[in-house]
Amino acid sequence: MRDARGFTLLEVLIAFVIAALALGVMFEAAVGTLRASHTAAQYDEAVARARSHLAMATHGGALMPGDWNGDDGGGYHWHLRVAPIASTTAQPAAGAAVSLVLYSVAVTVTWPDGDHTREVSLVSEQIGQPVNGG
Repeated sequence: MRDARGFTLLEVLIAFVIAALALGVMFEAAVGTLRASHTAAQYDEAVARARSHLAMATHGGALMPGDWNGDDGGGYHWHLRVAPIASTTAQPAAGAAVSLVLYSVAVTVTWPDGDHTREVSLVSEQIGQPVNGG
């Protein structure tokens, strides 16, 4: 009878160890899910900010080639690059020739995440007129 009691105690201790290991694995999975959710929220925020900067650059008036950057708050930084890709002259059926330029418009939003930096980039191409008017 004495041997049976010791064996039961050993079984209970092994069951506690197995339960503790299972809880540890479940806790690690929950923490991983929370990290992934936080990272996804940061990417959503960065995409919204990049879309905003892209919309301002392409709908705010004439495109100007150049590089601009700034701090967007909340740890987010943006970089806007407008560069001419190609140019041509269009001749409407009834009118004077018009010079057109195809611009590449790229917005990159970066933010720190632990030991490294994450980024989102949006690129668009827009038709505009040359800056010098010719």
